[in-house]
Amino acid sequence: MEPRYKRILLKLSGESLLGSQQYGIDSNVLGYVAEEVKEVHELGVEVALVIGGGNIYRGINAEHHGIDRVSGDYMGMLATVINSIALQNALELRKVPTRLQTAITMAQVAEPYIKRRAVRHLEKNRVVIFGAGTGNPYFTTDTTAVLRATEINANIIIKGTRVDGVYDADPEKNPNAKRFDKITFRHALENNLRIMDLTAFTLAEENNIPIFVYDMGTKGNLKKLVLGEAIGTIISNA
Repeated sequence: MEPRYKRILLKLSGESLLGSQQYGIDSNVLGYVAEEVKEVHELGVEVALVIGGGNIYRGINAEHHGIDRVSGDYMGMLATVINSIALQNALELRKVPTRLQTAITMAQVAEPYIKRRAVRHLEKNRVVIFGAGTGNPYFTTDTTAVLRATEINANIIIKGTRVDGVYDADPEKNPNAKRFDKITFRHALENNLRIMDLTAFTLAEENNIPIFVYDMGTKGNLKKLVLGEAIGTIISNA
């Protein structure tokens, strides 16, 4: 089967790397994520990645610890770089070529984010990881994911979660919650479904980039999704 998408941006939360731990990176989960990405990469799909830093530090919680929000957000950006380096190493251990680009210059560990260079890496079949958010406080990694997807002309944004799509209520709390196969951006906004933060969601809607929400905890799901199987929920303007 031929992949449905030529170029994807995969968005993962930092918490997805926790595993059974309270903080930090679970090496087993890291290896699992790398294997999932490798499977898709081997199909010839161009893969870009954005990963959060919530397993290490969340800037939005900074003020609760007596830290200025702007400083806290920069700390969160650095946390995303830690996760990005870890994922880069896990991929390269599996012989997947990668490049890490960061929105904050740190020449010793990564390239600076340059759109044209990122696209060229993708064209050369390298997985590109975008770290350090947008480089600006007050913007989430969800917004980073949509911004980078727009810049590199990704066909779709794929968001890995703990549930198998978008529901009309929290399925972990409400067993009668209804799952959607397809919904529009407008419906999601009007019903406050909280798929991404408002800035990210509006940017995706305005640039007509669909978002696919799927269960990243089920082995092989990412490959199935890329091959066009009907799993998860797709959000689009259609």
